[in-house]
Amino acid sequence: MPRPGDNKLVVAISSRALFDLTKSHALFERDGLEAYRAYQIAHENDVLQPGVAFPVVKKLLALNRPEPDAPYVEVILLSRNSGDTGLRIFNSIQHHGLAITRAAFTSGEATSEYIAPFGVDLFLSANAENVARALNSGVAAATILPSQVRDAHPGQLRIAFDGDAVIFSDESERVSQEQGLDAFHRNETERWDEPLSGGPFRNFLAALHRLQAAFPPEDAPIRTALVTARSAPAHKRVILTLRQWGVRIDEALFLGGRDKGPFLEAFGADLFFDDSPINVESARQHVATGHVPHGVSNQRHREKA
Repeated sequence: MPRPGDNKLVVAISSRALFDLTKSHALFERDGLEAYRAYQIAHENDVLQPGVAFPVVKKLLALNRPEPDAPYVEVILLSRNSGDTGLRIFNSIQHHGLAITRAAFTSGEATSEYIAPFGVDLFLSANAENVARALNSGVAAATILPSQVRDAHPGQLRIAFDGDAVIFSDESERVSQEQGLDAFHRNETERWDEPLSGGPFRNFLAALHRLQAAFPPEDAPIRTALVTARSAPAHKRVILTLRQWGVRIDEALFLGGRDKGPFLEAFGADLFFDDSPINVESARQHVATGHVPHGVSNQRHREKA
């Protein structure tokens, strides 16, 4: 039996990733649920301003075409609001003209239980706990951070990915952190012809590639980039892995440890995904950024905390 998301790209998003709910969320944390509920009902006709992931959602929905057999995108709202407090969210969705019709409001419970039934390919949330649950269930997910939002290419969706522990597994990153950089380069040189294992975003990248393939390459409304701390000779294994997967990446930046932020800004990323807590803190000063709490870097970060 096909899963609900077959033949389309399904993105689930939380209300705090889609809209700016800073004021009401601060009220909830300070005064509790009843104060939050009363505030949202009193302001349910006040339109919410776009959040960090709003431009990405708008561009994703703009990819939809009328042909019945064309790949298309569906965006689903997964919110810890109740139906009452969520009415303001849907009123704002309608005001901004977003074609979002499906939603789950869980009244404070985790939203991750509804990811599988909806057939979600990517989950974006401001709640790190829900993101971790989604990743543990095998779905690409990222915590959307307060970020500098840019729209350098209004007619094109630009998404950038880190490599190790995001597109690929963290197997090579573990060698680097446990044995050092020389051991990492030796490992990648000796195993250049062995494809890397897939990471949590492999399936999402493949789904995005299928969507890209529906458009002429010379006029594609999606552009992707790999932005990695790797450098030669560790680049070869990455390129050959993507070739073996049959996945298209438009730009590949091998930075050899340089700060990624300025390069992401130059690329014009609408959204960047990285596992490293250090990298995302830098990147979010330049572009909208999602933290992928996966792999050895996050394991070590938690152990130090």
